[in-house]
Amino acid sequence: MARIGIFDSGSGGLSVYRELVKLLPKEQYHYFADNAHCPYGEKSPLYIKRRARYITEHFLDNRADIIVVACNTATAAAIATLRQEYPDVPFVGMEPAVKPAALGTQTGVIGVLATAGTLKGSKYLNTRGLYEGDVKIAEHVGQGFVELVENGILDGPEAEATVKASLQPLLDQGADRIVLGCTHYPFLKPVIERLSGPGVQVIDPAPAVARQTLRILQDRGVETGIGPFSIKLESSGDPEPLNRIFKLI
Repeated sequence: MARIGIFDSGSGGLSVYRELVKLLPKEQYHYFADNAHCPYGEKSPLYIKRRARYITEHFLDNRADIIVVACNTATAAAIATLRQEYPDVPFVGMEPAVKPAALGTQTGVIGVLATAGTLKGSKYLNTRGLYEGDVKIAEHVGQGFVELVENGILDGPEAEATVKASLQPLLDQGADRIVLGCTHYPFLKPVIERLSGPGVQVIDPAPAVARQTLRILQDRGVETGIGPFSIKLESSGDPEPLNRIFKLI
């Protein structure tokens, strides 16, 4: 039975938990929403590293076997530092799904929706550099997306108006693949798909992160699938947003 720690700035990382539990349904999960400090996208890398260290120590106190950094901004700002400072701990981060988007585009244009912190991070910039010579990569910050999800507004006029403001510039440039570069954004995927139309594919990286987590646990010889399942939810601030999104999934 694996003990899996998952953290995000808020409730968005539950989109990764949702995929993990499909592959690993009989493990012990510990989810930490750092919503007293949400959103991370506006915070400095130093600030995010401090929070990531604090949460890592908390997971290790609870004997986590693996830690999933279910936050693109925290992955960009902190995962390299965490791997250096905790060399015996396996960390899984978020990888912007630029590669499958670049390989699948028919128009030669892919769109990336992400936080400002992710778009400025070296992890994303390095990935973008591998493919921007072959395809055009249009980027936009999902302004207000995190706040929508944290407030449980996943559809309706407000969600549509907010999503359209950030999505339309990518569509206007001809993007036929939209990469979701924040773990909050998959909860808005139905709205994004509806506004994008049938010719556009919206790509959520969470399933790939779940598969990578399973591979690492297997490589390390951690026994899985023996149960019993459990989930511990924690938040550094108001627990209501986390509980609300958890009930939806």
